[in-house]
Amino acid sequence: MRLLWAGFMAILAAGVGFAIRGGIFDNWAKEFGFTGAQLGAIGGMGFNGFCFGIILGGVVVDKIGYGKLVVVAFLLHIVSALVTFTASGSSAFMVLSLGMFIFAFANGTLEAVANPLVATLFPENRTHYLNILHASWPAGMVIGVIIGWFLDDKMEINWRIQLALYLIPTVIYGLMFMGQKFPQSAAAAKGVSFGNMLKDVGILGGAVACFLLSFFAEGFFKDVLSVEPALAKNLGYATGGIVLIAVGVLTKFSLGSLVLFILFVTHALVGAVELGTDGWIQNITGNLFTPEQGKALFLWTSAIMFGLRFCAHWIEKTLKLSPVGLLCICAALACGGLTLASGMNTFGTALVALGVYAFGKTFFWPTMLAVASDRFPSTGAVAISIMGGIGMLSAGIIGGPGLGYTKDRFAGESLKASNPALYETYKAEAPSKFLNLEATAAIGLDGKKLSEAKEAKEKTADQKAVVLADQQGDRKTLKFDSYIPGTMAVIYLLLLVYFKSIGGYKPLTIEEEMAAKA
Repeated sequence: MRLLWAGFMAILAAGVGFAIRGGIFDNWAKEFGFTGAQLGAIGGMGFNGFCFGIILGGVVVDKIGYGKLVVVAFLLHIVSALVTFTASGSSAFMVLSLGMFIFAFANGTLEAVANPLVATLFPENRTHYLNILHASWPAGMVIGVIIGWFLDDKMEINWRIQLALYLIPTVIYGLMFMGQKFPQSAAAAKGVSFGNMLKDVGILGGAVACFLLSFFAEGFFKDVLSVEPALAKNLGYATGGIVLIAVGVLTKFSLGSLVLFILFVTHALVGAVELGTDGWIQNITGNLFTPEQGKALFLWTSAIMFGLRFCAHWIEKTLKLSPVGLLCICAALACGGLTLASGMNTFGTALVALGVYAFGKTFFWPTMLAVASDRFPSTGAVAISIMGGIGMLSAGIIGGPGLGYTKDRFAGESLKASNPALYETYKAEAPSKFLNLEATAAIGLDGKKLSEAKEAKEKTADQKAVVLADQQGDRKTLKFDSYIPGTMAVIYLLLLVYFKSIGGYKPLTIEEEMAAKA
């Protein structure tokens, strides 16, 4: 139980840092003049870093042990704060992106420890205990929002001081892990080789991760190493291809499990809608209402998630649901909640709409990990670590930047349609970009000019028009976002049909899994 709560505290530290960083996006936009796409890219680096942390950690954790990875994560959490604090001037974008990457790499390394650790400690009830472990994420976000509420909105404390406070739970989890004895996963205990752990992932599962990795590599070559865009794209594809070939060699070119492939694709959607939306929701609701109300709504949704994650087992037993059935209902709720949120006009309707969305997204991440661990125990820490990495990489490449892009595009299009001359005054210097898309009909609005319009106590007619266009962009973004959980609901329904056709869903032991394949 101490290991469970140490993992809880580690993920809580990540949640605190995530919420504080999300709450100070407006500070960064004002101080450095970032657009929505740039802020989304900074937030996206955090998700990308998590991906590398959890995948690399998952690959080595069964070989080097959990304790060594905890030490690495602890040191990286401290380094990330020191790097971020140095942001200034023209280098701010790169420095903040690097700091976010290191922070998330540490978070991913911790999850590479915590997820297989809890799955190993509680093999008879993984859904319940993995949901308890991940209740720490919304708990951390609640704490982070409260910190931002008082220190940012009320006291206007410098954002560097706010950010430093996540180091407190970092020290606590370090002390809680200190001196503990860690178990091995079932696969490691039985001496399953790394290549055999990867077999169920295979070419299909590896292709999902490598597809996303190629986009990350393209961005790295283009934005960090200043490689020409066409060459950067080819280098990105080459990077993903090389890694996929390596997976093929390690697995003797095993195709992998089709079910695990579907779970990987679905978890990419989970990362995009859950974490991508979480990274922007304070900004969006604060823009539609007030910054304080935005934080209150974020606090509301996080509190719902925290409480419900202790109830996963009770809900499953009471409603007689399998983990996949629970996921299907939640996806439908998340779709409906985001659709309602796109039309919210009062704080009361926002509480209802975002409450429905919060209920829906609560069980996505930990229950997906439980399903993969239940059905593919021979993969040890590898499959659930790759799954977590896919979710975070998707959030970083698709969710965060994608929502930033749609915000920019929809806001620009709205202002251009209502007042073309005013649009020319407020538009950003360069068009917003997302993957291989570019906002051609209308580019985003300049961050500094938009902030000035929002903060003006006595707004001019032009400033009111700009703020209204920005709000309309946010509403269209939420509506667009709702299509992701809608797609997930269909996938989960198909999985339910599949499991029913093979006698129903149940957790497997390694021996049962091997017998089923024979």
